[in-house]
Amino acid sequence: MVSDVYFPRVNGVSTSINTYRTDLLALGHECTLVTPSYPGFDAATDDASIVRLPAMQVPRDPEDRLFKFGEIERWAGRLRPEDVDVVHVQTPFAAHYAGIKIARRLGVPVVESYHTYFEHYLQHYVPVLPAFVTRSLARRFTVSQCAQVQAIISPSRQMADALRAYGVQTPIEVLPTGLPAYGYCAGNGARFRAAHGIGQHRPVALFVGRVAHEKNIDFLLHMLSDLRQRVPDVLLIVAGEGPAEAHLKKLATDLGLNLNILFIGYMDRQTTLLDCYRAADTFVFASRTETQGLVLIEALAQGTPVVTTAVMGTADVMAQVSGGIVVRENVEEFATAVARVMRDAELRAQLSAKARIDAERWSSRSFAERLVRLYGKVVDAEPDFGTTVATP
Repeated sequence: MVSDVYFPRVNGVSTSINTYRTDLLALGHECTLVTPSYPGFDAATDDASIVRLPAMQVPRDPEDRLFKFGEIERWAGRLRPEDVDVVHVQTPFAAHYAGIKIARRLGVPVVESYHTYFEHYLQHYVPVLPAFVTRSLARRFTVSQCAQVQAIISPSRQMADALRAYGVQTPIEVLPTGLPAYGYCAGNGARFRAAHGIGQHRPVALFVGRVAHEKNIDFLLHMLSDLRQRVPDVLLIVAGEGPAEAHLKKLATDLGLNLNILFIGYMDRQTTLLDCYRAADTFVFASRTETQGLVLIEALAQGTPVVTTAVMGTADVMAQVSGGIVVRENVEEFATAVARVMRDAELRAQLSAKARIDAERWSSRSFAERLVRLYGKVVDAEPDFGTTVATP
């Protein structure tokens, strides 16, 4: 695997890579991840299958890194054709071109995962260009890159449909990221509430994710302003960090929400985050750019009812879920649904029980086994390998 991003950078791409890599190793396969080094990160904490290479900072983006081509070429120069069966590219930047070059030199196929809906993502990070220009650039860039690989992995049907609408001809396999075994371990909501001074009976809504503009957290704050009129002591917890944090804190102040919102930062996915999910009465989500929405599944596994819009990958998840409520991106409609869940203990218990059942279908091990089968088809050049849709 080759990726421009991995832990300690916390986002959905890092989580997906780690989940699949861990399961592939557990299944007895060799899986080397080549990824950038990060300042201040102790690479000695990595296992032996992770290769960290020197990288440079992305201009105007202190969180991300890009490979230095000279470094990855020197490392790849030691590889022999018999060392590698397939190259799996995880990001479309320097890692894509490095992965293509390595695969061509070794004579092996390339699979690429399409994690990010760049058509809408770029609008938030290149605001100087009109939206129609960034959309056109993103589509042309995507089609060009997809044409260079043997198979594309899309985490949802909606993202696969978007790629086909762009004109991508490369076979596409729909294969989401599943939930590792630890995600099904029950968190301790009472412990979380006590640790953060939250009353055991206070109504709590939760958002988990990168605190970034494309996550549409602004909408959730406006929804909270409406919800507070119905549930005055409601608390919205925002779990995560990112470039929109200062903006959102100012917006919360402007809306008079400082007593109703808690920005709590990142939490460990295997421990404190499970407690956080369990502490919430409902999980709220309104992102417009998700290619999947793994946090929805994490919430369901903890029995936390979900209230969400259904756009792109979230629509794929929610089409298979009965432990949640789908609403439009409308402040009043969304707030009404959240208030209903918070006020109705019987409804909340029913949704919670259904949510746990929904999550059982998303075991990461089963998706890793399907990824292995896809690798085999690509290596063997089977003509129908791009027609399978993996569903939980």
